[in-house]
Amino acid sequence: MDADKQMCGRSPDSQNVELAVEVFAMLADATRVRLILALRDGERSVNQLAEAVDKSAAAVSQHLAKLRLTRMVTTRQDGTRVFYRLTDEHANRLVSDAIFQAEHSLGGTPRHHHSQSEALE
Repeated sequence: MDADKQMCGRSPDSQNVELAVEVFAMLADATRVRLILALRDGERSVNQLAEAVDKSAAAVSQHLAKLRLTRMVTTRQDGTRVFYRLTDEHANRLVSDAIFQAEHSLGGTPRHHHSQSEALE
């Protein structure tokens, strides 16, 4: 089991800790979190994303460039149009878990726990 932790880089002294901090720093921006959420259901163009997050296409392009550098999003070109999509499920899971954690700060039973308990009934 310890070998698994070492291979996955999840020990406290792992070199991946600093990389994980960079991922969190990348997601410490509301526009980038909104972009990740907007890309959950599939690829979109810059203009579609700009409309979804209520920002200019230029601003969205800058945020997407940063997300590309960290390999959270990837692109597909179709003629002159570029479409963005999540590289894998991890960015979506990180953002979803952060939102679930934020719901706990509101007090009471968070909404994500309601849906789990309803599914068990």
